Amino acid sequence: MMNCMLFNRLIVLTISICLCLSGMGCSPAAPKEPPGNPTVNAVTLINPIGPTVIPVIGISSGNIEGNLDINVQYWNTLDEAIGLLAGNDVEFAVLPITNGVNMYASGVDIVLLGVHEWKVFYLLASEDVVFDGWNSLKGKTVYTPTARGQTVDVLTRYALSKENIKPDEEVAFAYAPPQEIVALFKEGKIDYAALPEPFISLALASGHGQVVLDYQDYWSGISGAGKGIPIAGLFVKKDFLNKYPNETRGIADILAESTTWANQNPETAIQASAEELPLPPAVMQSALRRITFQYVPAAEVQAEVISYLQMMQETYPEGVKEIPDSGFFVK
Repeated sequence: MMNCMLFNRLIVLTISICLCLSGMGCSPAAPKEPPGNPTVNAVTLINPIGPTVIPVIGISSGNIEGNLDINVQYWNTLDEAIGLLAGNDVEFAVLPITNGVNMYASGVDIVLLGVHEWKVFYLLASEDVVFDGWNSLKGKTVYTPTARGQTVDVLTRYALSKENIKPDEEVAFAYAPPQEIVALFKEGKIDYAALPEPFISLALASGHGQVVLDYQDYWSGISGAGKGIPIAGLFVKKDFLNKYPNETRGIADILAESTTWANQNPETAIQASAEELPLPPAVMQSALRRITFQYVPAAEVQAEVISYLQMMQETYPEGVKEIPDSGFFVK
């Protein structure tokens, strides 16, 4: 059974990600380094506590190294991340894409280097439920984390509307902290829960229940997206990019390498991240089988990111302030 501290850390991560609303690739060629800038030997990268620890753990554990020292710091809430980016000590950040988009729209000087998290959301059903598609949700209640506007809430509402099923009228939604949803599911009190990993694996650890829908497969099927859902990625301060394009490219390459290393060495990555992700190894192993990390440069997935953001804005305008211009994507 998970202890309170573990659940609190997972809740904070899920809330900060949900309320906003990996073919390894190397970043594209960068221009020559502008003259006159002081030599940079180390940078700081901030990363959320949660599953996205896995792609950076190769860096923070020292298994993956580059020409620059990379200091990985972990953040728990979006406000914390914004505060860190407001200072002069952070050059890079791993953020949910929608958070980064909204920061960019608000004037925060960050741009997207690449996307590296593509799959994490699923629809869970009790073991006695027969799910034959979205019509199976009529007359049911879908439990999902925290509040209106997070990713699986928006995607579920979007899908229902496309099937001419009225959200809130024909399908009810209930919002609660994810650990409460897991507990209710284990007790057999709910039929459907739309959750991210590792909460899916935590709910299934009881031996009951079934995954009946992969939201990434659904989105790819209706949008033509080739990777899944652009969930999180690597951002850089534009000023640093302009001054140090070669170093920026090097950091992107190192994250790509670390992501690949974690994919190829999942047990080692889980062990190395035990302090940041104090989950039972069996739960993390299960979760990673349903999570896709693959670093892809922003220029290669610009169209996929824009398509996803347009769907989010259409369904829940409050979640995406504005669709970013081409300057948001590092070429």
